[in-house]
Amino acid sequence: MNSLTTRTQVAIIGAGPAGLTLSHLLAARGIDSVVVETRDRAAIESTIRAGVLEQGTVDLLTGTGVDTRVRTEGARHDGVEFRFGGRGHRIDFAGLVGRSVWLYPQHEVLKDLIATRLAAGADLRFGVSDVVPVGVETDSPAVHFTDAQGRRVELRCDVVAGCDGSAGVSRTALPEDRRVDHFRTYPFGWFGILAEAPPSSPELVYAHSDRGFALISTRTPDVQRMYFQCAPDEDPSAWSDARIWDELQARVAGDGFALKEGSIFQRGVIPMRSYVCDPMRFGRLMLAGDAAHTVPPTGAKGLNLAVADVIVLARVLEEFLASGEERRLDSYGPTALRRVWRAQHFSWWMTSMLHTPPEATPFDLQRQLGELDMVTSSRAGAAYLAEAYTGWPIDD
Repeated sequence: MNSLTTRTQVAIIGAGPAGLTLSHLLAARGIDSVVVETRDRAAIESTIRAGVLEQGTVDLLTGTGVDTRVRTEGARHDGVEFRFGGRGHRIDFAGLVGRSVWLYPQHEVLKDLIATRLAAGADLRFGVSDVVPVGVETDSPAVHFTDAQGRRVELRCDVVAGCDGSAGVSRTALPEDRRVDHFRTYPFGWFGILAEAPPSSPELVYAHSDRGFALISTRTPDVQRMYFQCAPDEDPSAWSDARIWDELQARVAGDGFALKEGSIFQRGVIPMRSYVCDPMRFGRLMLAGDAAHTVPPTGAKGLNLAVADVIVLARVLEEFLASGEERRLDSYGPTALRRVWRAQHFSWWMTSMLHTPPEATPFDLQRQLGELDMVTSSRAGAAYLAEAYTGWPIDD
């Protein structure tokens, strides 16, 4: 087999939101990087995933030269609606905290980042295999992989950034006896559908009912994304379209509100779980994004946390590469984890407030309704939700 050796300052494993954003931010600082990714470009750009972008994420993308379509093709939302007790209650993000969110699918963000990086001449290597980070406890780390042409490559570097998601190789390169895995599995999942239909609401709808949670979202003017709480092992194929619509309608019913139905062309069950790896650094290996943490989707934090991670990481790497001082890397994990744990709390809080536990009693349901009433009727409660949902200051 042919082999070659090459070098860069930062070897980035994974071309997801964390890896591509990090590459972009490093380039703006004059720092060279190479991104290696096991998927090909077409697979990345065609894997449909929902996306709610915080104000800070949108500001970063548009303010750092990413050729993004988020402001022209994304949908700006200045609030959300909470439905419970047969009524809708709007949380006014713009009025409460002067911030908004944008509905813009993750794969569209990745298209924008890939196009921007390639236009800048970035070294993005898609379709690689057998990726192995080595020597990360030394001052001469490297990433070994087989490229798309079948050549074995040794990519030498100063730092390895593990941005390859929860199932990637980066996390497992951190020995079990050197990390703490914080993990929580929720006793329910989300049954998600894509349907050809007009929007049912101008903004996201979070619904609480004695039948369980539902979320009404949108993808385009003609395609809608909706979810409802289900058993984690629910079989999507066992549900007819009519049964799905009946269940969704029942969970949002009240004050004349009804969903606009259409043909369902995609369905599946999403597991609900939380994970945090502590520390996020092992020698010269730095974890970011889903490689370091995952959250349930209720709080819409996944992609935004990845971006927040690499903002911190880019700054730390710039300081380290300029000084050569190893201690400069020490601040990354503690700084990033502060925001991670805040997001974990917010995601857990939203999930526990809106979902019906399998063992829920009448007391539990009434307690949730009391909490929802407090949040929607109190300016302080609504402001906390608005601040957390739209995103804390990016440098906080």
